[in-house]
Amino acid sequence: MKKFLKAIAILLAVVVGVVAIYFAYVMIDYHRIEDNLELDVQGVKTEAKVPVGKNLKILSYNIGFGAYTPEYSFFMDGGEYSRGFSEEAVKEDVQGAALFVKKQNPDFAFIQEVDIDSTRSYHIDEREFFKDAMDKYSFTFAQNYDSPYLFYPISKPHGKSVSGIMTFAKAGIESSVRRSLPIQTNLAKLLDLDRCYSVNKIPTKNGKYLCLYNFHLSAYTTDPEIVNQQLEMLYQDIQTQYDEGNYIICGGDFNKDLLGDSSKIFGVSGEDFSWAQPYPVDTIPNHFKMVAPYNKKHPVPSCRNADRPYDDTNFVLTIDGFIVSDNVKVKSADVYDIGFKYSDHNPVHMEFVLK
Repeated sequence: MKKFLKAIAILLAVVVGVVAIYFAYVMIDYHRIEDNLELDVQGVKTEAKVPVGKNLKILSYNIGFGAYTPEYSFFMDGGEYSRGFSEEAVKEDVQGAALFVKKQNPDFAFIQEVDIDSTRSYHIDEREFFKDAMDKYSFTFAQNYDSPYLFYPISKPHGKSVSGIMTFAKAGIESSVRRSLPIQTNLAKLLDLDRCYSVNKIPTKNGKYLCLYNFHLSAYTTDPEIVNQQLEMLYQDIQTQYDEGNYIICGGDFNKDLLGDSSKIFGVSGEDFSWAQPYPVDTIPNHFKMVAPYNKKHPVPSCRNADRPYDDTNFVLTIDGFIVSDNVKVKSADVYDIGFKYSDHNPVHMEFVLK
């Protein structure tokens, strides 16, 4: 009995030691990416400027790191899987998403959750698929986060995640910068990861700039005030650019219900999902407005909850959209109905004119 108890004690000591070492690794490895980081403009080198008074189209798409086929569910949403089904499946998804974007021929595109060296996506550099598909565009890449190795679930750990956002333009991007958003400072930061937005400035033909803000806001924060701080920072930035006479389009994954009550619109209750709160539209500053993609005759959601594989009983909502300045005339905005084929998001688009 003494030997047995001693063995148990040794085993427990080893387990505690391993946990302590892992926790120390996570805390030591954790870091935030530099703020005000200048981004390289890549792709086609062009001096083409954005026309004023002409119809233009912008598309936004969170590709879900190439894992979310309709059969997929994600462990952090209450589902089953922590990685893509296979390396080949991830490649097929990302390539499918990239070719879909190319086919729509947008003037500008925002792409989120593009992995470049993540365990969950088999260390595939997903940028390459979009570089190949969007070879007529200039583009930038902003790294959103670089997380420590998450040793959960134990059977197949989620691992290390290195991911970011890409912005594409047919016109020439003159400059681009990565801005670090506020995040939680307690242990919850290890789950919500780093967050940023990129600011891409493109000259217009009337001597101003079209400022494109691409972002993927926090999803798993436990402190609602962090979301408010993120929005306040964004608002201050876009107000500065507007005051200089520039055109502003913000877009991406807001991780908030942009329609206010998607449960009512799409007929599936979301009361069990606390993250899906209405977007605080009353906080949007003067001279700006929310553009939530929506077609009353044929309403299509932009996101599904990934707690289980997709069918018509999943909770769905619209969390992808745009904020624009009042010198941008919006002609239409809608969601592409592709049945969440390549991601837990459907892409959204907006047609507009610079006044």
